[in-house]
Parts: sequence; structure tokens; C-alpha cells
Amino acid sequence: MASHESKITINVSLDDNKIPEEMTWSAPDGGVNDQETKAVLLSVWDDKAQEALRIDLWTKTMPLDEMKVFFHQTLSAMADTYERATNDDKMSATMRDFCDYFAEKLALKPPKK
Repeated sequence: MASHESKITINVSLDDNKIPEEMTWSAPDGGVNDQETKAVLLSVWDDKAQEALRIDLWTKTMPLDEMKVFFHQTLSAMADTYERATNDDKMSATMRDFCDYFAEKLALKPPKK
């Protein structure tokens, strides 16, 4: 049995059509409490069915330009995570090449420093 349990929660306020209007998330162990967000992509692995299950939510106020940046950053992070999880540096590099292509085609600007 685990000696510590950690909880991450996502609260979603819906309109009458069940479209997300507002979302907050909390991860108390990480110091996050009721942090506002406009988009969430969550994947979990179902080992019995051998498939990924996902929840993709975004609010009505999520700007399109921010959604494009969000996807680019998520894809880039997935390449890093894939490399850490599999030690497959060749496929990770291929994924990063796609992320560069994605950013170029969408004319995404580099993040401000």
C-alpha cells in the first residue's frame, strides 16, 4: 500500500449546452490551488483494453492562436516524455522534427524570454 496519496483535480463549469465556460485545476502537492486554465488534454492508459482514453476540454474563450501554441508545446513535451519513457532517441528526434515543422507551418513565434 502506498505511504502517500496525491490528488489532482479539474473543476469544469459548463453552460446550458454543457460547453466548458470556466475551468480550474489543483495539485496541492505541487503548490497549485484553483489555478484557472482554458484548456486541458488528459490521457490515461487502459491496460485491460490496451488503449488510451482521453479527455480534451477547452473553454469558449480559449483564443485560437493560444490553442495552436498549446498544441505545439504539448507535442514538444510529448517528444521529451517519449524519450524519457522509452530511451528511443531516434523517434524522439523525429517527433521534434515534426514539432519544428508544425511551428513553421503555423508561423508560431518563439516564446518571449
